Amino acid sequence: MKHTFLFISLFFSAVILFSCSQNKNQSNTDGEWIQLFNGKDLSGWTVKICGYDAGDNFGNTFRVEDGILKVRYDAYDSLRNRFGHIFYKDEFSHYILRVEYRLTGDQCPGAPEWAYRNSGIMIHGQTPQSMEKNQEFPTSIEVQLLGSDSLVERTNMNVCTPGTNIVMNNQLILDHCTNSSSKPVFGDQWVTAEVEVHGNGIIKHIMNGDTVITYQQPQLDDRDATFSKLVKLNGGIMLSKGTISLQSEGHPCEFRKVELKILDE
Repeated sequence: MKHTFLFISLFFSAVILFSCSQNKNQSNTDGEWIQLFNGKDLSGWTVKICGYDAGDNFGNTFRVEDGILKVRYDAYDSLRNRFGHIFYKDEFSHYILRVEYRLTGDQCPGAPEWAYRNSGIMIHGQTPQSMEKNQEFPTSIEVQLLGSDSLVERTNMNVCTPGTNIVMNNQLILDHCTNSSSKPVFGDQWVTAEVEVHGNGIIKHIMNGDTVITYQQPQLDDRDATFSKLVKLNGGIMLSKGTISLQSEGHPCEFRKVELKILDE
C-alpha cells in the first residue's frame, strides 16, 4: 500500500511537471512570432509600383478590407507592366516567415500570360528607395505563389531569381526559375507558405508543412543591370539579409496572415 501511494505521487508529479514544461514551451513559441501585418492597415509597409515613386499606392492596389491584405486591379484599364511590391520596413537575415494567402478572381487585363494565377514573396531584397522608378521587380529571391486550374497545372513555391543567383547541390544556378517538388494548388483555397532563411546559408520553402525546395548562398548576379549599384550598397556579392515584400503581378491575391520569427544565427 505504501509503495502504491509512492508510485501514484510520483506519477502525478511527473504529469504536473510535463504539463508545466509543455505550457512553458508553447508560451515561448507563441511569444516569438512578430505580426508584420496588423490586420487593420498598411502601417509599416511601403508600396513600390513600376512607373511610380516609392510610397505611391497607385489605384489603391494594396488595400486592407475585412482584416485581409488584398491585391486588386479595379483601377487599372490594363496592367501595362505595372508590377508592384509592398515592402516591410525592416530588413531580416535569419528567420522563418509564415504567410497565409490565396489567389482569387480574374487576371488583370493586359497582364502577361505567365503571370496568370501568379504572385510571390520576395526575400533578401533591395529597398524600395533603391529601386529605379521604372524597375519592374526588386533584385531579390522570389518565392513563387502559383495556382493551378483546368487551364494550367504547375508546382507551387518555386524559386525565381530577379537579379540574383542561388546554389543547389553545390552548383551555381543561373536559370531564372527552378521548380519545387510541391503538388499543384487548385481553386481559391488558403495556403500556408513558410520560408526558413539562414542568412547566406540554407533557405527552405515549406508549403502546408512540407519542405518543397532547398537552396543556399543567395547572391547578386553580375549580369544584371542593378549589380554595380547593389554590390556597393550590399558590401559584396553575397546576400545575407534584405527586405521582405509581397507582389502585385497581375492576378488578385489575398493575405490574411504575415508573421515572422527571428532565428538564432
